[in-house]
Amino acid sequence: MGRTARGRGESCGQDLSASGSSVFLMTKTTTSAPVLGIRALNRATLDRQLLLRRSGLSAKAAVGHLLGLQAQNVKPPYYALAARLEGFTPEALSELMADREVVRIVTMRSTIHTHTAEDCLTLRPLVQPARDRELTNFRKGLEGVDLDRLALLARELVEAEPRTMKQLREALLVEWPDADPQALAIAARCRLPLVQVTPRGLWGRSGQVALTTAEHWLGRPAESVPTPDATVLRYLAAFGPASVKDMQTWAGLTRLRDAFERLRPQLRVFRDENGVELFDLPDAPRPAGDTPAPPRFLPEFDNLLLSHADRTRVVPQEHWGRSWQGNQAYCTLLVDGFLAGVWKLTADALVVEPFDRLTKAQREDVTAEGERMLATLHPGTPYDIRFGTVVPH
Repeated sequence: MGRTARGRGESCGQDLSASGSSVFLMTKTTTSAPVLGIRALNRATLDRQLLLRRSGLSAKAAVGHLLGLQAQNVKPPYYALAARLEGFTPEALSELMADREVVRIVTMRSTIHTHTAEDCLTLRPLVQPARDRELTNFRKGLEGVDLDRLALLARELVEAEPRTMKQLREALLVEWPDADPQALAIAARCRLPLVQVTPRGLWGRSGQVALTTAEHWLGRPAESVPTPDATVLRYLAAFGPASVKDMQTWAGLTRLRDAFERLRPQLRVFRDENGVELFDLPDAPRPAGDTPAPPRFLPEFDNLLLSHADRTRVVPQEHWGRSWQGNQAYCTLLVDGFLAGVWKLTADALVVEPFDRLTKAQREDVTAEGERMLATLHPGTPYDIRFGTVVPH
């Protein structure tokens, strides 16, 4: 997954099926475009991600600006906003969820995201082709299953009352007893926009995953499938400057080049140090590479680390793979804008495990940020802050 190979694969002339003159024009445009180094890309992305300084946006506005928050587990959206918003309280997001203004639903990359109700009804149709492709992985378990009928039956079931995946499997298995039970439930999740109903996802509450359709939960129909153009602009506003493959990685979609080409006249074009073409909004912030970036405690699966084909703008190559073990992601620490360690909460401490030795000033800044995070999300709980031993990779 090296950056050089990725740069070759996305060079301008190789990514087009156009006439020779068009390829020459594109190549000339790309090679003459200004170069953005790693630190410039880092600072621009942090600024869009509300991580250079805390934002005064409301929780709902921030969820919308960021095009959703990774929510594979319950707590990450709360930690994600605590790192980004001034004056955030977990109740602010929890109340939005209880009032059905934000929801938990499978969207990008087949993972659960917390989205605004509006984005739930538009982004899910946009990524539906990826959910349809996902079903090809379960062909054997779905032999003889009429997927249109399955979607109809599943909709009737979950709109009559929210169902767990186990309940959904058991009900569908009555209709198709020879099918794979897990595949039946996954097919329902892929064919229908199923949201997790509360109390699941509420701060300080527990609840098993129970599902109904987004339309039923929100009381309004899904939007027609949109063109990706508007989402391209929103993606650049939250994650840019970025390449076509960057957005495809974020969305879990393919064939987005045409949308970028339609928008090219209204975008600025840059390239990275490997010559990969990067697009951006003309007036979007692009701070200098030496702009101070304070430490930030991010949750596991934060989209900052998952939304580009080339992640070296945030993840130094020497730390690649260190925020994961198997299929499990660790909570991550940013220092000077880059992945610099992992962290966890034990019964009595916030334990910080840096990848490299921190300076005294960096340790003090990390400690202050940790204290702020704890005061925001765990007020009144007496946690110590401890630094683990640096272990070479």
